[in-house]
Amino acid sequence: MTESQTGNKEAQAPEDIKPFVAPCNDLKPAQTFDWLKAGWQDFKAAPGLSLAWGIFCFVLSWAVVLLAWRAGGIAWLIGLVTGFVFVAPLLAFAMYAVSRKICMGVQPTLINTLRAIRRPITNSLVFALVLLVVCLIWARAASMVHIFFPSSGTIELKDLAMYLGVGTAVGAFFAAICFAASVFSLPFIANRDVDVITAVVSSVNAVLRNRWTMALWGIIVVVLTVVGFVTAMAGFIVIIPWLGYATWHGYRATLQVDGWDTLPTAG
Repeated sequence: MTESQTGNKEAQAPEDIKPFVAPCNDLKPAQTFDWLKAGWQDFKAAPGLSLAWGIFCFVLSWAVVLLAWRAGGIAWLIGLVTGFVFVAPLLAFAMYAVSRKICMGVQPTLINTLRAIRRPITNSLVFALVLLVVCLIWARAASMVHIFFPSSGTIELKDLAMYLGVGTAVGAFFAAICFAASVFSLPFIANRDVDVITAVVSSVNAVLRNRWTMALWGIIVVVLTVVGFVTAMAGFIVIIPWLGYATWHGYRATLQVDGWDTLPTAG
C-alpha cells in the first residue's frame, strides 16, 4: 500500500464517523401549533389510512381498558391512564411513514406504508422492548401506590386525594422519561439509518435544550389524551393519527439529521 493510499484512507475515515447526538434547532413554543396544523393537513391528505389506523387504536384501547378493569378495577384504570404515554408513541409509528411519504410527494397506501416500516422495524422493536421494561417498572410502582387506595367501607375525600396525588406524581415521573426518550427518537428511526441509542439520546437532548417548547407540547399531548379518554376512546380515532403526523413535523423542525443516511422509500 502506497503512502498516498494510506493518506486517502485516513482522510476518508472521519466521513464515516457519525455524531453520537444529532444537533437540534432552538424552538419557540408557538411552533407546536404549526406542527398540529401540518399534522392535520397530512390527516386530510390520507383520510382512509388515518381513520383505519385510528379505529384500530380505538379497538385496542377498549381491549386494554376491559382487561385492566377485570384485573383490578378503578385502581388499575387510573394506572392505565397515566401510563398510556408508554404505548402511544409506538401506536403512531406507522403514521410517521405516512407523513414521510406525503413530504416526499408519494401517495401513501396501506401496502407501501407497511413496506416502509419493514426496514426500521428491528430498531423500533428494540425501542419497544425498552418501553416494556419501563412499563413493567411503572406497573410495579403502581402496585405499590395502590396501598394508598382507601380500603375502608367509607371513602374519605382526603384519602382519595392522597391516592390520586401520589399516583399522578409517580405516573408523571415515568411519563416524562418516556416522553423525552420517544418524542423524536421514533420518527428519527423511521426516517434515517440510525441506532436506537443515538436516536434516544438525540431526543432527550432536544427536549432538554427546548424545555418550554417541549413542555407545551407535552401539555398538548396530555390534553388530547384526556379528550380521548373522556370521549370513551372514540376521540383516539382522530387524535392518535393526528398527533403522529404532528410529531413527525416536530421531528423535522427540531433535529438536524443530514449526517445519517435516509432510509429507502418503498413503493
